Amino acid sequence: MSLSRQLGSSRTRDDGRGIPDATVARLPIYHRVLRGLADDGVHTVSSDNLAQRCGVSSAKLRKDLSHLGSYGTRGVGYEVAFLSYHISRELGLSQPWGVVIVGVGNLGHALVSYKGFASRGFEIVGLLDSHPDVIGEKVCTGGRDLVVQPLTELENLVKASSASIAVIATPASAAQKVCDRLVATGVRSILNFAPSVLTVPVDVEVRKVDLAVELQILAFHEQRRVDDLTPLAQVMQA
Repeated sequence: MSLSRQLGSSRTRDDGRGIPDATVARLPIYHRVLRGLADDGVHTVSSDNLAQRCGVSSAKLRKDLSHLGSYGTRGVGYEVAFLSYHISRELGLSQPWGVVIVGVGNLGHALVSYKGFASRGFEIVGLLDSHPDVIGEKVCTGGRDLVVQPLTELENLVKASSASIAVIATPASAAQKVCDRLVATGVRSILNFAPSVLTVPVDVEVRKVDLAVELQILAFHEQRRVDDLTPLAQVMQA
């Protein structure tokens, strides 16, 4: 078996405790909806109602939650605060996670400005960039200022900050080298915004965010709608 893999290859696996990847991917959605319900003062919610709010079928939702244990009551539904807590615990949100961002261009600045990190248990603990115009810049995040460090300080910053997660927001040409250095420093969780496929050891988890790909997928569905309507339009004009 190869000691490395590339994100984007076909994978069907679970987290080692019987929770499939597809379920893990939906847990943050459930958690966000449950938090919204709690903020609105809702104490219990039926599986049908919760599923509709999350955009999934009630059968899929019940199956997903069954991987966490039985937290629903027949005829009553789910206790919002209790279920939210258990999903939060499964997602590792019961403790703060240090995040270092590599690449503080337009995208990096936007990520730093995102207020949702702190409320979900993530603290940006370091910023790195190689551009001389950016190095030394003070960037406000989470109510405090962080100074953008030179990329040469990557290893020292990661170790000093005890960062658990890294975000790569560099150009594609630099992403793999940055990834290799992060992995060598001990980082095992990486969120990749660079438009490139990263090769990592099997014990490193990489999540890729590619906005162009997502737009292309939407364009594909739009084209399908156009193709489906074209024969009907031709018939009506005949």
